[in-house]
Amino acid sequence: MNNKESTMSKKKVFGTKEWSDISSNCQDGCENDCKYCYAKASAVSGGRRTVEDWKENRPAFRKMSKAVRHSPCKVMFPTTHDIVPDNLELCSKAIQKLLDAGHELLIVSKPHFECIEYICDRFGGYSDRILFRFTIGSASDTVLTHWEPNAPCFAERIACLEHAFYSGFKTSVSCEPMLDDNIGAVVSAAENLITDAIWLGKMNSAYDRLAINGGTDEDVDILDILLQTQSDDRIFELYETYKDHPKIKWKESIKSVVGIEIPTEAGLDI
Repeated sequence: MNNKESTMSKKKVFGTKEWSDISSNCQDGCENDCKYCYAKASAVSGGRRTVEDWKENRPAFRKMSKAVRHSPCKVMFPTTHDIVPDNLELCSKAIQKLLDAGHELLIVSKPHFECIEYICDRFGGYSDRILFRFTIGSASDTVLTHWEPNAPCFAERIACLEHAFYSGFKTSVSCEPMLDDNIGAVVSAAENLITDAIWLGKMNSAYDRLAINGGTDEDVDILDILLQTQSDDRIFELYETYKDHPKIKWKESIKSVVGIEIPTEAGLDI
């Protein structure tokens, strides 16, 4: 096999691998209890947790050991839980461990202001190695509350973005999954507070994850409507609207629709 054939045969990256070389977590479970959560669906289907007890935060610092031992690279933290007031000190210890190991950090969160304020203050000396990526899938609190029952409201997430930006940190936003068809409201609110990018992505494996995570018939009806807004035709319209926007990037779920090449190397963040 020649080099060209070898490159073509490589597996395309998706999910966390689009953004980072490796992932790290320090907890099992997540109090946000998002209805579309891949980590909850994996834990429930694997028999490790139940639909009801997933929202109980259980410290699991041992999960960090592999990332701490890994040679310096780009690490996404966390990926299967969030940073919330109840686990802030635990997550701060994890962040320190990862920084001490020489890693660059992509800190991903549906952010609470008190948590981001604390992290910015404690780790201000590492701002060159930390990129925040705040998840904001809608500007509507009604929509956010439906899909992410215990996560912060829209205004608090934007306030966190503003605080991190003016504290000198690198900033970005994840609109994956987009939770309605008015993602332009998120872009408008966030674009001037971004040093990196706003990522747009579809809802992935939606029906399967919703079923595993205990979704109701009403949830399915709402999902039906949401996915109609993410048809290929609508995604092409979205792409045409933002294809020349200097701060918009596209997740694999959209790249595959509009014909953008999907990387085969993890962590490129493109």
